[in-house]
Amino acid sequence: MRTESTPPFEPGALLYDPARGGVGEYRDRSGPYAMLRPLGGGREWQADPAALRPATAEERLSAEVRAANDRTRAAGLCAPDPEDLSRPPLPVRGCAACTDLAVQRRIAQAEGDLTGETDANVLLRRHQRQEHRA
Repeated sequence: MRTESTPPFEPGALLYDPARGGVGEYRDRSGPYAMLRPLGGGREWQADPAALRPATAEERLSAEVRAANDRTRAAGLCAPDPEDLSRPPLPVRGCAACTDLAVQRRIAQAEGDLTGETDANVLLRRHQRQEHRA
Protein backbone atom coordinates (compact mmCIF):
# COMPACT_ATOMS: atom_id res chain seq x y z
CA MET A 1 0.00 0.00 0.00
CA ARG A 2 1.46 3.32 -1.11
CA THR A 3 1.09 6.46 0.98
CA GLU A 4 1.31 10.05 -0.26
CA SER A 5 4.84 10.37 1.13
CA THR A 6 6.10 7.20 -0.58
CA PRO A 7 7.59 7.93 -3.99
CA PRO A 8 5.83 6.00 -6.78
CA PHE A 9 9.08 5.31 -8.65
CA GLU A 10 12.56 4.10 -7.75
CA PRO A 11 15.49 6.48 -8.29
CA GLY A 12 17.07 5.79 -11.68
CA ALA A 13 13.81 4.63 -13.31
CA LEU A 14 13.34 5.91 -16.86
CA LEU A 15 10.00 7.67 -17.15
CA TYR A 16 8.11 9.35 -19.95
CA ASP A 17 6.90 12.87 -19.18
CA PRO A 18 4.05 13.77 -21.57
CA ALA A 19 4.21 17.45 -20.62
CA ARG A 20 7.80 17.64 -21.86
CA GLY A 21 7.42 14.97 -24.53
CA GLY A 22 10.53 13.11 -23.47
CA VAL A 23 12.20 10.57 -21.22
CA GLY A 24 13.92 11.42 -18.00
CA GLU A 25 15.63 9.58 -15.18
CA TYR A 26 13.66 9.76 -11.93
CA ARG A 27 15.78 11.36 -9.21
CA ASP A 28 13.51 12.15 -6.26
CA ARG A 29 10.53 14.19 -5.17
CA SER A 30 10.52 17.88 -4.42
CA GLY A 31 7.29 18.82 -2.73
CA PRO A 32 4.42 17.71 -4.96
CA TYR A 33 6.71 17.24 -7.99
CA ALA A 34 8.84 14.41 -9.32
CA MET A 35 12.34 15.50 -10.30
CA LEU A 36 13.59 14.11 -13.62
CA ARG A 37 16.96 14.50 -15.29
CA PRO A 38 17.81 14.04 -18.99
CA LEU A 39 19.68 10.85 -19.83
CA GLY A 40 23.37 11.59 -19.97
CA GLY A 41 23.05 14.49 -17.51
CA GLY A 42 21.77 17.99 -17.63
CA ARG A 43 19.36 20.25 -15.82
CA GLU A 44 16.64 18.52 -13.84
CA TRP A 45 13.01 19.43 -14.35
CA GLN A 46 9.85 19.13 -12.32
CA ALA A 47 7.06 16.87 -13.48
CA ASP A 48 3.60 15.91 -12.30
CA PRO A 49 4.06 12.42 -10.81
CA ALA A 50 0.49 11.45 -11.72
CA ALA A 51 1.20 12.04 -15.42
CA LEU A 52 4.44 10.03 -15.53
CA ARG A 53 4.64 6.46 -16.77
CA PRO A 54 7.50 4.03 -17.39
CA ALA A 55 9.17 4.70 -20.73
CA THR A 56 8.61 2.18 -23.50
CA ALA A 57 11.60 0.35 -24.98
CA GLU A 58 11.41 2.59 -28.07
CA GLU A 59 11.30 5.79 -26.00
CA ARG A 60 14.24 4.62 -23.88
CA LEU A 61 16.29 3.72 -26.96
CA SER A 62 15.57 7.09 -28.56
CA ALA A 63 16.61 8.96 -25.39
CA GLU A 64 19.78 6.86 -25.06
CA VAL A 65 20.76 7.52 -28.69
CA ARG A 66 20.15 11.26 -28.19
CA ALA A 67 22.37 11.20 -25.08
CA ALA A 68 25.12 9.32 -26.94
CA ASN A 69 24.96 11.82 -29.83
CA ASP A 70 25.17 14.72 -27.36
CA ARG A 71 28.26 13.17 -25.75
CA THR A 72 29.87 12.70 -29.16
CA ARG A 73 29.20 16.32 -30.14
CA ALA A 74 30.47 17.59 -26.79
CA ALA A 75 33.68 15.59 -27.21
CA GLY A 76 34.23 17.08 -30.68
CA LEU A 77 34.25 13.67 -32.35
CA CYS A 78 31.94 14.64 -35.21
CA ALA A 79 33.22 15.10 -38.73
CA PRO A 80 34.00 18.75 -39.41
CA ASP A 81 31.30 20.78 -41.09
CA PRO A 82 32.29 21.25 -44.75
CA GLU A 83 31.32 24.92 -44.41
CA ASP A 84 33.33 25.35 -41.20
CA LEU A 85 34.93 28.73 -41.84
CA SER A 86 37.42 28.28 -39.01
CA ARG A 87 39.40 25.84 -41.20
CA PRO A 88 40.98 26.65 -44.54
CA PRO A 89 39.39 24.80 -47.47
CA LEU A 90 41.31 21.89 -48.97
CA PRO A 91 41.87 21.85 -52.74
CA VAL A 92 40.15 19.10 -54.70
CA ARG A 93 42.75 16.68 -56.03
CA GLY A 94 43.23 16.97 -59.78
CA CYS A 95 41.54 20.38 -60.12
CA ALA A 96 43.86 23.00 -61.63
CA ALA A 97 41.79 25.94 -60.33
CA CYS A 98 41.85 24.57 -56.77
CA THR A 99 45.59 24.01 -57.01
CA ASP A 100 46.19 27.58 -58.29
CA LEU A 101 44.17 29.09 -55.45
CA ALA A 102 45.96 26.91 -52.88
CA VAL A 103 49.31 28.11 -54.29
CA GLN A 104 48.12 31.73 -54.02
CA ARG A 105 47.20 31.08 -50.40
CA ARG A 106 50.61 29.54 -49.62
CA ILE A 107 52.38 32.51 -51.18
CA ALA A 108 50.27 34.94 -49.14
CA GLN A 109 51.01 32.93 -45.98
CA ALA A 110 54.74 32.98 -46.72
CA GLU A 111 54.63 36.76 -47.19
CA GLY A 112 52.55 37.28 -44.03
CA ASP A 113 49.73 38.71 -46.14
CA LEU A 114 46.63 37.83 -44.09
CA THR A 115 44.32 39.66 -46.50
CA GLY A 116 45.69 37.72 -49.46
CA GLU A 117 45.38 34.46 -47.54
CA THR A 118 41.75 35.22 -46.66
CA ASP A 119 40.99 36.23 -50.24
CA ALA A 120 42.43 32.95 -51.55
CA ASN A 121 40.30 31.00 -49.04
CA VAL A 122 37.15 32.87 -50.07
CA LEU A 123 37.84 32.31 -53.77
CA LEU A 124 38.64 28.63 -53.18
CA ARG A 125 35.40 28.10 -51.23
CA ARG A 126 33.39 29.91 -53.92
CA HIS A 127 35.03 27.84 -56.67
CA GLN A 128 34.34 24.60 -54.77
CA ARG A 129 30.68 25.49 -54.21
CA GLN A 130 30.19 26.30 -57.89
CA GLU A 131 32.26 23.53 -59.48
CA HIS A 132 32.53 20.60 -57.08
CA ARG A 133 29.14 20.32 -55.36
CA ALA A 134 26.80 17.74 -56.82
